[in-house]
Amino acid sequence: MLTVVLAGLRGRWASFVGGFTALALGVGLVTVMGLGLSATVGADGRAPVRFASSPVVVQGQDRLAVEVRRGPNTAVATAPLDRPQPVDAERLRELRARWTVTTNGPLDAVGVDGPADEVRALVHRVTGEAGGGPDSAETRNEARSGAGNGARNEARNEAGNGARNEARDEAGNGARNEARNGARVLTGAERRAVDPGAARDARALVTLNALLGTAGGVTAFVSVFVVASTFAFAVALRRREYGLLRTAGATPGQIRRLLLAEATAVGVLASAAGCALGAWGAPRLARALVDGGVAPAWFTVTGSAAGWPYHAAFWTGLAVAVAGALAASRRAGRIGPTAALREADVDADALPRGRALCGAALLLGGLGLLVWTYATDPSELLKRKTYTTLPMPLITGVALLSPALVRPLARAVRLPERLTGATGTLVRENSAAAVRRTAAVAAPVLVTVALAGTLLGASGTVGTARAAESARQPVGAPTSLFVRDGAEALVKYGARAVSGAAAPAGLDDGSIVVTEEFERHRVGDTVEIWRADGSGPVRLRVAGVLPRGAGGNDPLVTPANAPGADTAPGPPERAHAAPAPAPSAGRPGGSSQTRLGLALVLGIALLYTVIALANTLLMATSARGPELASLRLAGATRAQILRTVAYEALLATALGAVLGLAVCALCLGTLGAGLAALGAPVTPSVPWAALAKTGAVCAAVAAVGAVLPAWRLTR
Repeated sequence: MLTVVLAGLRGRWASFVGGFTALALGVGLVTVMGLGLSATVGADGRAPVRFASSPVVVQGQDRLAVEVRRGPNTAVATAPLDRPQPVDAERLRELRARWTVTTNGPLDAVGVDGPADEVRALVHRVTGEAGGGPDSAETRNEARSGAGNGARNEARNEAGNGARNEARDEAGNGARNEARNGARVLTGAERRAVDPGAARDARALVTLNALLGTAGGVTAFVSVFVVASTFAFAVALRRREYGLLRTAGATPGQIRRLLLAEATAVGVLASAAGCALGAWGAPRLARALVDGGVAPAWFTVTGSAAGWPYHAAFWTGLAVAVAGALAASRRAGRIGPTAALREADVDADALPRGRALCGAALLLGGLGLLVWTYATDPSELLKRKTYTTLPMPLITGVALLSPALVRPLARAVRLPERLTGATGTLVRENSAAAVRRTAAVAAPVLVTVALAGTLLGASGTVGTARAAESARQPVGAPTSLFVRDGAEALVKYGARAVSGAAAPAGLDDGSIVVTEEFERHRVGDTVEIWRADGSGPVRLRVAGVLPRGAGGNDPLVTPANAPGADTAPGPPERAHAAPAPAPSAGRPGGSSQTRLGLALVLGIALLYTVIALANTLLMATSARGPELASLRLAGATRAQILRTVAYEALLATALGAVLGLAVCALCLGTLGAGLAALGAPVTPSVPWAALAKTGAVCAAVAAVGAVLPAWRLTR
């Protein structure tokens, strides 16, 4: 078996080049993404800068903490303030009386040269005595017991709940007590939280994780698709070979094992090459991400930073190769000796029942998911993770059904006779008869066109809708406000402070204009809010309601409810705070970061399409030697033959583009309907320029990939 496998690899190396290249590239990209994600996790260990010489940092209130209910119990939900508040004077006096206190810049944080447990106990004690209130005794008891090692026992009697033991592990932050009382005591790497640009860097890492995750997902999707289609088409071209092996006595099991052994050999070699490629490319991608403003300036990736990305990428690549060949091997094992010889050059059974059922299930499932998302929560359609993933089952379903779709489409084409003459008829009939070849060329074009249209179109449509909403809102200073969402969460909203002629009718210091996202959003309702500096709660009457829209409508308040709005750093992102302190999470990236991310994702898809087209046409045209020789004997000139194969490749590319545009129309049409349902009617934006460039690249590669082997065969 090994001798046969090695001989097959040597003799048919051209048919494995495309699969090898696609798999090596996929493994390389997965390695790069894994190394990048590993570097973002390792970023938590960076040394602090602002208070590098201070073992302990006391930070002023930087988040709002509100008690919420979780079932029968209570918890604390937090959300970040726009700016940390200064450390209060009483804390500073107590700290300076016992230790050396370092101030470096604003008084939102100070460095303390003292033991962490003692500093934490003092901060809690000062807070409890100064602040009073129901938590003061509890705070003092926790401080005296030396709490701060992450595990605390709290004895409580609240509304008959009895005594509860709560074990906490909040990495030394003092979690619930510090959140309630404002100050945080930071040690170790946590001190980076007060470094200049720490919040910006944290948002950049969120953006980077989302980008790498999306790119990794698209890479896996496209690589599986390309590798599987490459093996399937290779099996179709080797039917005569498998028929001869069956005639010589080979069993179906031996045929299957032969194909799987070839796939394993290709997978091992390609995965190893991909890991080496990833180690080389990861540092270069990191520099590109830094230059593009997606990653923080200090972000770096080294090829030897971690071992798990290499293991994950290598075994994933090998699994993709074997999985891609598995379906093809079952089909190869069913080839009979005489039937294979008789039908070797005829596209019989181009759409097997299993493929048809799988394609129909994916297509119907994708359509159902699209309709269900629109019907239940149209706002989900506006999220990047949604409009990135929703097209994938549709694309896969259409691609699996492509052999049944390209034949009627090809027969419906009428090329102008004055330009093509009899060649046009020959191209149309050849394309309709050679369904496997036509579908194999159309499928990667379908993937790229559909991804480009849906990703760029959805991003542009949502951005246009949000910009239009923002432009319609009155001019005001950016601020933020916090609202308890039901009984279990705290939500931070970006808002605008408006006054004078810009204020809508009915808006005053005791009222608010909300959006339909608010739990209470009827005129006359009362909404409980906390202001941007954490003060509150304040009860405001709803004076007006804005449609939910695409996310560009902000709540409106007067300057009286927007402390510091004139100097606020900018519109805060919306964030949902879960019970217990958690880092803020906002929408990652701005327009330039989004463009760079989409360019990376679509670049991957286009590169795979180029590989798939070149490989498919190289294999397909190289196998057409007898057919092209017959055309020469029938009187066709070499130029006519080259034009014929070029037109066939271009027609298959056009059919793939049509199918991709159909998927794009479904997704963007549903997005437009969702925007209309949200009160933000915007005509979906179709990226015609990008689609035209994508189509031009695919057409050029297809034409060259078909003409070059034909030119060699007709010499």
